[in-house]
Amino acid sequence: MSTVDWIVLLLTLLSIVVYGIYKSRGIKNIDGYLLGNRSLPWYHVGLSVMATQASAITFLSAPGLAYSSGMSFVQFYFGLPLAMIVLCITFIPIFHRLKVFTAYEFLEKRFDVKTRGLTALLFLIQRGISTGITIFAPSLIISAILHIDLTLTTLIIGSFVVIYTTYGGTKAVSHTQLLQMSIIFGSLLIAGMLVIHLLPEDIGLSKALHIAGKSGKTNALDFTFDLNNNYTLWTGLIGGFFLQLSYFGTDQSQVGRYLTGSSIKESRMGLIMNGLLKIPMQFAILLIGVLVFTYYQYHQPPIFFNQVEVQKLKESQYAASYQELEQKHTQLFQQRESLVNGLSTALDQEDRDDIEASRSALHQLNAQMQQVKDSTLTLIKKNNPAAETNDNNYVFLSFVTKAFPKGLIGLLIAVIFLASMGSTASAINSLASTTTIDIYKRFINRNATEKQDLFWSRIFTLIWGIFTVVIALYANRLGNLLEAVNILGSLFYGTILGIFIVAFYLHKIQGKAVFIAAVLSEIMVIGIWYLDKIPFLWLNLIGCVAVMIIGYLIQLSLGNNTAASNRSSNP
Repeated sequence: MSTVDWIVLLLTLLSIVVYGIYKSRGIKNIDGYLLGNRSLPWYHVGLSVMATQASAITFLSAPGLAYSSGMSFVQFYFGLPLAMIVLCITFIPIFHRLKVFTAYEFLEKRFDVKTRGLTALLFLIQRGISTGITIFAPSLIISAILHIDLTLTTLIIGSFVVIYTTYGGTKAVSHTQLLQMSIIFGSLLIAGMLVIHLLPEDIGLSKALHIAGKSGKTNALDFTFDLNNNYTLWTGLIGGFFLQLSYFGTDQSQVGRYLTGSSIKESRMGLIMNGLLKIPMQFAILLIGVLVFTYYQYHQPPIFFNQVEVQKLKESQYAASYQELEQKHTQLFQQRESLVNGLSTALDQEDRDDIEASRSALHQLNAQMQQVKDSTLTLIKKNNPAAETNDNNYVFLSFVTKAFPKGLIGLLIAVIFLASMGSTASAINSLASTTTIDIYKRFINRNATEKQDLFWSRIFTLIWGIFTVVIALYANRLGNLLEAVNILGSLFYGTILGIFIVAFYLHKIQGKAVFIAAVLSEIMVIGIWYLDKIPFLWLNLIGCVAVMIIGYLIQLSLGNNTAASNRSSNP
């Protein structure tokens, strides 16, 4: 990067930290530290909710996914608006009425302390590890693209977040997220416009999408009911609904965001805002990836976007073989470029026969180029068995650093940092909230003063911040980072959601039954995932339904045993 880019990057990051500290001054108690005194307006709640979900992984992996496999990932979010409606009707009024700090307090009132403790523990495990991934993701890619030490980038991101989150708590998190999302939305708009500008003069947005579509990149909807496909309409609506309902309804990193609303109405409007804007935002991010694909129809892309592994290959015993593959790749690209130009002309003339002929030839050439890439991946694995052969996470930043002008590169990289900081800050804050309220105040010191509560809240924030940074430093070989986080969530969210569904709707099932059901369901979900027989999104539905069915059967058994015992003791 140029000096200008570094200045833009550092000033943006420092402004966020200073702004967060400034806006959160004067916190005197745990209510202000953990929930911002429950005083925020709906738009603040909505942007904070969006910033918590939209991690750096979203902006790194989603364009790469669209570049390699098209727009189908947008279906992942189709269950989100439905989940927001259920939350607004059911969860928000209950949480506000009970004046809880965390979602898990409610479970003790409904069941017992061990169910509350188990659910909080499942959350802490899942969220603690996944937060480490959200720090590691941008650190890894930025380190590779900018040739900066991975440990240094990880520590920079982690340190910035821990400083203002430890000092200001939820108030600092919410106010910085408002500023972060404003910068992110503006930067994405600029990035999209610039990608179109970088295309040849006769290629506008419409034609760019037509060209990408002929290569199978714009198919956003898949109506097939295919249990082997992670991203279909039905997977998104059903599996995605249960995942989003669990994430927003039972994950303290999100519950803590909308509990800051000044009223039930403000919290509801914030979630509705998220439900309405999230799919268009994700669609726009994927669309940028599709436009990057079109850009590389006219500009030769690298065989493999992770240039760190490519450089290792060039310096290895396989250098000659790689050079041959590069030459073949160049030849195929030149043929493809000629075909794309022919397709562009056919689109102008609306010649269906030529369009179809160009599409078919383009499909064959893309398949040949993929074979060259597969051969390259084989060489990379031979040279470095530990190498990650999925380069989706490197596509967008690689494009940005090579094609964007000075200053804007620094701003786009700042966006990656900001997204990471926003989601990480919420997660660390929620981990500290759960530890303080559900562990410390419940099991260790139930008579703590406000001063002690505030002190230990900051200590737990600092501890969890350090923990997540340590996880990030040791995280590796995660494949596509966006999928890695969602898979990890799917292993736990279904079970957690099942516990809450039972709590809200199945009033006959009591604490002992739901506790045993939750343990058995979690074992079942992990077992099914290990066997790798179905797409991971369905694990959310399986875990949720399993808790309800097993809980009902156990309660039925316990109820019969209790009745039999009562009859035998009263002849």
